[in-house]
Amino acid sequence: MKSSDVADGQFFKSNDKKVVDSSKASTAFPLFNTVFFAFFFSVISYLISTFRQKIHTATPLYLTLSEMAAVVCFVASFVYFLGFFGMNFLQSMPFPEEEEDDELEEINVKEIIHSTNSASGVTKISDQVFPTPLPKSTTAITTAEDDEEVIRAVVSGKTPSYSLESKLGDCKRAAFIRRQALERITSRSLEGLPLEGFDYESILGQCCEMPVGYVQIPVGVAGPLLLDGMEFSVPMATTEGCLVASTNRGCKAINASGGATSILLKDGMTRAPVVRFATAKRAAELKFFLEEPLHFQTLASVFNRSSRFGRLQTIQCAMAGKNLYMRFTCSTGDAMGMNMVSKGVQNVLDYLQADFPDMDIIGISGNYCSDKKPAAVNWIEGRGKSVVCEAIIKEEVVKKVLKTDVASLVELNMLKNLTGSAMAGALGGFNAHASNIVSAVFLATGQDPAQNVESSHCITMMEAVNDGKDLHVSVTMPSIEVGTVGGGTQLASQSACLNLLGVKGANKVSAGSNARQLAKVVAGSVLAGELSLMSAIAAGQLVKSHMKYNRSNK
Repeated sequence: MKSSDVADGQFFKSNDKKVVDSSKASTAFPLFNTVFFAFFFSVISYLISTFRQKIHTATPLYLTLSEMAAVVCFVASFVYFLGFFGMNFLQSMPFPEEEEDDELEEINVKEIIHSTNSASGVTKISDQVFPTPLPKSTTAITTAEDDEEVIRAVVSGKTPSYSLESKLGDCKRAAFIRRQALERITSRSLEGLPLEGFDYESILGQCCEMPVGYVQIPVGVAGPLLLDGMEFSVPMATTEGCLVASTNRGCKAINASGGATSILLKDGMTRAPVVRFATAKRAAELKFFLEEPLHFQTLASVFNRSSRFGRLQTIQCAMAGKNLYMRFTCSTGDAMGMNMVSKGVQNVLDYLQADFPDMDIIGISGNYCSDKKPAAVNWIEGRGKSVVCEAIIKEEVVKKVLKTDVASLVELNMLKNLTGSAMAGALGGFNAHASNIVSAVFLATGQDPAQNVESSHCITMMEAVNDGKDLHVSVTMPSIEVGTVGGGTQLASQSACLNLLGVKGANKVSAGSNARQLAKVVAGSVLAGELSLMSAIAAGQLVKSHMKYNRSNK
């Protein structure tokens, strides 16, 4: 027998052995597996029915001996099935290590054949018998021609613009191609909108869809702001001249007077679904059920399954005919928490459907929350973080730093922020420009800009104290909606601004502390901004300062 034949037999024999071994497991113990299947699903059915009954009867979820035995049997059965079917699956997998061994073995066979044939004067090896294996991975090199082909496909409509990231596997290239296609479709240039210098992978699936670039917003720093004995340099992203300078002046006045103090009154995000019944009487029955204190613990346990941070606090109901609005409030840790509370609400709705099968769920949000809209319910009940911030500004600081006097500020606040806002029918807008500061800090720290609407609800109060010499100033903000994890907070620029404030990410010691601290900083910054702008108006400097800082000098 030739050495080449021996090598051939050994090579193919080793591969045949793998096929024989992998075929044995699939036919082993059919009766034994049937018994295990029946036992496994019986245990699952028993556990589900037991825990469902406990939840309905508000029984504490402690395990009895029989339930502990059922759990042990469930785990043992699961491990058995994992081992049995898992090994069968693994044996059929073409592992890279085995492929590498096969390639090496194939190369060794070639060497044997080559050496044998060389001895007999034959030097050529047949590629038909032993083909050269292809490389396992190749690096794709894109060219301008490749991009042009994709751009034409997008322009013609053959390739949807939204699918470029998944088809190309390169987020930056997808943004470039989408941008080029957009310019051709609209015949408009995007020159000036930057494309380079941004991590498009970081926004995929969470911050922005179909990107074509990014907008540059300058970030200024106001401060230091002395708040609760700590100093904060406040990042503000804005294109309005004079805003950072004005807020900085307010910080200077607060620091010179010994700092500001903040108090957190509430911390809870809300979501309010709307459901409908056939009659108002039936809707009222659900309302009474939800408001019954004896049912709260059961509802809370169902709600809290959605997250280890989300904890149900209250349920407030309101009716409109046969429609019921249920306003759920829960803590959300360091996240702003809209997704967290929505998941918890969905859990409760699913649970209620069993006892109220005639309940028609119209929407997970019925605007009684109320999110991203000016609403009295947020102004009165609060949403997110409710904060009060105050300071006493000394008489000499009012004169030297703010360039005005206490009496003028008190009078202006009464006629502008209180009376003037009432005449305008303002809802939560009893302030000079709280939204200015809130928006700037929100953009810098990765908050949801649209939530500036309710987060800017603020009433500014000013009063002469210490025999009329000093000024007591405060801002009360019932619905500051902020977080330090999730959404835009994970982007590099916004994360850096959070780090500047010392509130980046989740607080590992006390869950929610970073988000609460950020809300206090927002309120403290608003206090500084209110103090400075009101002083500028009282002193007649508003127009002059805006002409100086809010106009181009080019």
